Amino acid sequence: MLSREGIAGLVCLVGSLVLLAATWGLPGPTLLVPVGPGFYPRIILGITAALSLALIVADCAARGRRAPARRQADAAPENYGLVVACFAAFGLYVAALPWIGFRISTFVFVIALQAVLAPPRDRKAWIVVGTTALATTLVAYYLFNNYLLVLLPRGRWTDF
Repeated sequence: MLSREGIAGLVCLVGSLVLLAATWGLPGPTLLVPVGPGFYPRIILGITAALSLALIVADCAARGRRAPARRQADAAPENYGLVVACFAAFGLYVAALPWIGFRISTFVFVIALQAVLAPPRDRKAWIVVGTTALATTLVAYYLFNNYLLVLLPRGRWTDF
C-alpha cells in the first residue's frame, strides 16, 4: 500500500499525464518561431511526470524500511504563519514588479524570502543571502530576457 507520498506522486503523475495529453492539441511551430506553444508545457509536464514516477518508485522501494508512524504529540508543530508570510512576500513581489521592475523586485524578493524561511544569524550568512539573491536575479533575467525572449517589466519609478 502506498503512503501519503506515494499517493501524492500518483495524483501528480495522473494529472501531469492528462495535461500532457492535452498539449498535443496545441498548434505546431510557425516559420518564424522554432518552437510552438506546447513546447515548454510539455517539458515541464514531462519532468513533473518523471519526478512523480520516481516518487512512487521510491515509496514502493521503502515499503519494508518504513519507521513506525509517529504519535501526534511527537509530530512537528504546524507553522501556518510561515506559509502566510511566504504568500505575503510573493504578493508584495508581484505588486512591486510594475513599480520598481523585475531586477530590483526579484533581488529584494529572494532576500526577503530567504530571511523569512531561515533568518541569517551573522554577517557571513547575510553575504550568502545577498550573493544567492544576486545570482538568482541575474540568471533569471538572462534566461527570460535573452533565451526565452520574454519582455520583463521595467519599473515606472526606476526605468530599470
